[in-house]
Amino acid sequence: MPRPIQAHINLSALENNLRMARRAAPSARIMAVIKADGYGHGLMRTAGALSAADGFALLNMQDAVQLREAGFRQTILLLEGAFNAEDLALAARYDLACVVHSAWQLAMLDAYPEREKLDVWLKVNSGMNRLGFAPQQAAQALEQLRRHRAVRDITLMTHFANADEPRGIAEPLALFNNFATSYRVPRSLANSAALLRYPEAHGDWVRPGLMLYGASPFIDVSAQQLGLQPAMTLRSRIIAVQELRAGDEIGYGALFRAEHAMRVGIVACGYADGYPRHALNGTPLLADGQMTQTLGRVSMDMLYADLSRLPQVDVGSAVTLWGEGLPVEEVARAAGTVSYELMCALTARVPVVC
Repeated sequence: MPRPIQAHINLSALENNLRMARRAAPSARIMAVIKADGYGHGLMRTAGALSAADGFALLNMQDAVQLREAGFRQTILLLEGAFNAEDLALAARYDLACVVHSAWQLAMLDAYPEREKLDVWLKVNSGMNRLGFAPQQAAQALEQLRRHRAVRDITLMTHFANADEPRGIAEPLALFNNFATSYRVPRSLANSAALLRYPEAHGDWVRPGLMLYGASPFIDVSAQQLGLQPAMTLRSRIIAVQELRAGDEIGYGALFRAEHAMRVGIVACGYADGYPRHALNGTPLLADGQMTQTLGRVSMDMLYADLSRLPQVDVGSAVTLWGEGLPVEEVARAAGTVSYELMCALTARVPVVC
């Protein structure tokens, strides 16, 4: 028999979450972010389920080419732009839009010898200080791009560092708008959090990522409250049960010591499957549909589940690690990480079913 762990991808949930994005930003075009293999959901299956989006955003040239060759005609945006002249030639050949975020990319564009023109998205650094031109440099870059022989259409973009935090986006939004107000070009600002919370930042293109996969970008608002449905459910089964006595310890490093007699289930899931090793005592999971928690240290292939109050759970019982019935953001919060990491960390050895 195959090992019982599986990742279930709900394509209808992806479609629903795209509809929620459109409902929240009805006047903007949707640039669905499907980088990192569709946040671990699979590039092609994710693109297929999100085919009603106006565009796709990702990082890898190979992925962008694969989408084009599969027949997707939407705008396809390379979020880190081109890395060399070969990338520029492929972008022109496959009609891909490129982010321009640094002076070296402008120089590379100047040396671009091909006749085909490119669409570019000029990235403005509005305070995140990751990629993009500061507003004073962005003005010069924009003028250079507007006169450039190899540039067809230009879109201005930025990215918010705190759209999901109480601090919000007022300062970076004002910084971006002060720069962009002089130019009649399309704009793209909003990630999932800004799309859902700040309609003043919708612009011409919104770039939902996390919300499309059914997770909330907010600590204080659940995915269910937002009308989102989990697209990935990671499931496995109990493969052994241990009866502990008071004082017994479990796992590498003996990080859990039983204070009384208890039952512990061994789940076929570990960090080699993508479950976080740093998820210690108390990370939630569902055993036979009932809420319980992890105990001890996660192993490469297994983890421990507290079955003390679940007498009906035994070898063969189903376990949900995250997804339907257990929001991935709750698991991530308990494990001291973010839901992005959990979904993206799913490893190739985990079978995926739809």
